[in-house]
Amino acid sequence: MRTKHVNVLIALAAFVLFSFSCFCISRMTQTSNQLINCRNHILEFKEKILRLKNKTERNRQELINALSKMKYEMTQRENTSTDLVEKKMNTLGKDETVSNNTFEVLKFFFPHLRKVGRIYPDVIIGKEKTGVSFALGISTVSRGNQSYLKQTLNSVVSRMTLSEEKDSVVIVSVADRNEDYLKSVVDMITKRFKRQLKSGSLEVISIPAFFYPNMLHVKQSTEDSGKLESWHIKQVLDFCFLMLYAQPKAMYYLQLEDDIIAKKMYFTKITDFVHNITSNNWFYIEFSILGFIGKLFKSEDLTDLVRFFLMFYKDKPIDLLLGDIFQVKMCNPGETPEKCAERNKQIRIRYKPSLFQHVGIQSSFPGREQYSKDIYY
Repeated sequence: MRTKHVNVLIALAAFVLFSFSCFCISRMTQTSNQLINCRNHILEFKEKILRLKNKTERNRQELINALSKMKYEMTQRENTSTDLVEKKMNTLGKDETVSNNTFEVLKFFFPHLRKVGRIYPDVIIGKEKTGVSFALGISTVSRGNQSYLKQTLNSVVSRMTLSEEKDSVVIVSVADRNEDYLKSVVDMITKRFKRQLKSGSLEVISIPAFFYPNMLHVKQSTEDSGKLESWHIKQVLDFCFLMLYAQPKAMYYLQLEDDIIAKKMYFTKITDFVHNITSNNWFYIEFSILGFIGKLFKSEDLTDLVRFFLMFYKDKPIDLLLGDIFQVKMCNPGETPEKCAERNKQIRIRYKPSLFQHVGIQSSFPGREQYSKDIYY
């Protein structure tokens, strides 16, 4: 009997041990599967991390490339600014309006321009602002080691109100083939007159070299007189080109030079004076008695003025031609000089005191000094 009980206990122990072994094996299998799953998750996570790292590296590289490209473009832009700043070549489309093609009149006087498709200045800086009341033109050339342009622009620009700036555009025309001088003008203006450039109230243009005719035909009695005559000829052409550029921009055109200063509130005085003139039959208004400085024209008359200047550009300086055109257009045949002079006062209006003063001593003609002053300033 006792042996039978022992066998039952042994069988029960064996069964319990077997069950426990099965349970342990099952748990170990389950744990092993969990470990395998965990390992797989870890590997998957690691793979995702690697992909993310690679993606981040690619993004980083793309960002570096983009920044490098931006830096390169900025460098190129700065170089372009130094070299000729935002140079706009002759690229207007075929649908260009007639008002923007005023330079076609030049082809009548200069046969060499008839082979040129389109005549237009190189616009260096500016928004090509139009629809304003006043355009102020300043033609500039190198004077060697001396320059008055910065002083002139400071005076002209700073003595306008913001509303006057908005209703005007100052055009600086670089009429010099010297690239170094062009760069110096561009650098000076881009540094000192950023706000005016951004608003469009200041522009810089350069006259293309192909515009000028061959001047070797000029009569030369002596070398110096021939150079002076060529200088006068080029000056007339420079003013004509600037006038044609300004003509479609504004109602009125004010001619200045690159070695003058303006009085305080000069622009307000000009505006008030023009608006208070009862008759619109005036030919031009002079706000300085010196040469071609401070002469105000109606823009609608500029093309006719340029035509006359170009007919006689080889004969006289431009300020003398301005007096001649009055005689031709305004004085009737057989009229007495007294009557003509009386009409002169009505049509050529002089404003006093003068609003502009000549300050340059070193002339744009090499080696010459000039000390002319406006006594009414």
